[in-house]
Amino acid sequence: MAPSPSSPPIAQQQRASAEESDEAIAAAIQCLDDFMTAWNARDIKACEETMNFPHARLSGANGLTVSAKGEMTQEMFDKMLGEAASLKDWHHSAWDRREVVAAGPDKVHVQTRFVRYRADNSVLSSFDSLYVVTREDGHWGVRMRSSFAP
Repeated sequence: MAPSPSSPPIAQQQRASAEESDEAIAAAIQCLDDFMTAWNARDIKACEETMNFPHARLSGANGLTVSAKGEMTQEMFDKMLGEAASLKDWHHSAWDRREVVAAGPDKVHVQTRFVRYRADNSVLSSFDSLYVVTREDGHWGVRMRSSFAP
């Protein structure tokens, strides 16, 4: 089938798509940076600003949590950090690896490994994960994440 006379040439469409994907990737990586900064600051409001809702998390034990904006309170977040055995000595986290495995203009899949550190910067644990970052109503946010973390 021949392209319609009003359609841009395929090479031009591919360039535009690649440019859109590059912009999406940059926005998604910035979103993940902002998420990690908010998480390390233990600031649930800032964490929510890096998400799109409903937000889904699939934990290491295949527990699915779907949350709406405003459901997680700072008190719940602090309690989770205080009670979770895997977070007992946790001080901060950092990305060890982020690899974009799929990208389009409004959605980016990022395979990651994050590391949890103690206050002395010794490694507490590390987990492979997959983050799906989406643009919804002009806002880039983590829509879902799946990790092997408890």
